[in-house]
Amino acid sequence: MLSDWLLCSCYCGRIDGTVSHFMTGAGKSMVVYYRADGSLVHIAPEPVEKEEPLFTAICVGDASRVQELTMRLGTNLMLPSKPGWLAIHQAVWYGQEACLRVLLSAQPGMINKRTECGESALLVAVSKDQLQCVQVLLENGSDTDIPNYDKETPLYKACERSSAAMVAALLNHGAAVNTVCIWRCTALHEAACRNSAEICEMLLKAGAKHNLPNMYGITPLFTAAQSGQLAALRLLLKHGADINSQAADGATPLYEAAKNGHEEIVEFLLSQKADANKPGKTGLLPLHVAAQRGNYIIVSMLISATSKTRVHRAGISPLHLAAERNRDDILEALLEAGFDVNAQLSEERMRLYQDHRSTALYFSVFNNNIDAVRMLLAAGSDPNLDAFRPLMVAASQSCIQTVTLLVEHGADINASIPTHLTTFPAVYMFSMKYLPIFKYLLDHGGHAISCFNCVYGNRPHPPIKTMHQRRRTTNTHDRLLRLLPRGRLF
Repeated sequence: MLSDWLLCSCYCGRIDGTVSHFMTGAGKSMVVYYRADGSLVHIAPEPVEKEEPLFTAICVGDASRVQELTMRLGTNLMLPSKPGWLAIHQAVWYGQEACLRVLLSAQPGMINKRTECGESALLVAVSKDQLQCVQVLLENGSDTDIPNYDKETPLYKACERSSAAMVAALLNHGAAVNTVCIWRCTALHEAACRNSAEICEMLLKAGAKHNLPNMYGITPLFTAAQSGQLAALRLLLKHGADINSQAADGATPLYEAAKNGHEEIVEFLLSQKADANKPGKTGLLPLHVAAQRGNYIIVSMLISATSKTRVHRAGISPLHLAAERNRDDILEALLEAGFDVNAQLSEERMRLYQDHRSTALYFSVFNNNIDAVRMLLAAGSDPNLDAFRPLMVAASQSCIQTVTLLVEHGADINASIPTHLTTFPAVYMFSMKYLPIFKYLLDHGGHAISCFNCVYGNRPHPPIKTMHQRRRTTNTHDRLLRLLPRGRLF
């Protein structure tokens, strides 16, 4: 027994310093008794409370025994076996229809009583998919709209279970269709999420509002697109749902379908004239997120539907996002479609990066993605647009292939960094530890004489004061440049 205790996956909570409870790896509840000094006294199985005869009879479906017990003097059917759990809840939990009828006959007043979680017997029956018990409760006048403490009604739960029969039964007994849960979701949201077209049709015919948003501004149609449920999506559009409805964050059903990789949904939405040029609050379009996620098929579908003018307004190109995530196939498709290879990040988006990068080429060089670098340069990418040049990044990574490609396509070897002016080419500072690159740069037009010039001669250099130092910038090249002299290199 002690070995079981030592090897178990246990949960202990000391009570008055004398008793602890734990569970063995086999799931057996145990209790441990301690002396006042903390030493072990005894380990034994947890005492099991004996269930009341009525609840035991219900559990096994002994309707005759239940009948006998309900008629016994002193039996109180409104007395729970544990907090809020009445005999009627026990009956529907186990699907004991005959026992349920006996209980309702003996005490009709218990029909709408709730458990400690706020669940009525009807809600428990629906949650356990006990259709016959649901029908018995409805026949006996159970309130169809009593929610649990999350404000989920029996109808909402029936949609969650995708049970058309239970939904039909509840609607036939007057269940309210537009009641919302604590997240302000309706039964239609739940049915759409589970692609239950039959249930959606029932709810809509019963008066469900198809454009009612939840607390995040999400409509049932948006939910269907988000979760890739085509049948529900078709039905909701047929009933007039807004194909371009926007959630609280500005996302559209098309954006969400593209983000989640639902190719069939994207194709259908585009065929129904969904707006591919409606940005969210971040300014991104569906094409942006598809490029970022790397879904070639969705990108291919969205390219022709997307306005390049709208892309420009976003301040970021899909090329940037494809390059950042090394989506080479997406990069190629976008270049073939004529997206501007030299598009630069807006000032606002540039500030999100410590190095203030601006081009797709920079992203690919930074990622050491030689194939993407070659592709971008072949498409006409200018290697001299970024303040901190891609050539400097390639040199700092000791990547001779990328350095060679950039120089062959016109990278300025002698460029300086605006925030850290030097008399010699700035790229030399990043190639000192890799002499083949250093020599290559010198052989291909790098200034050599400037490395020996210094306005201070052999005198001590004054400290360099830059805007970046005042702001205590922590990006890599700034830290390196602070350590280097302003003048000559050697």
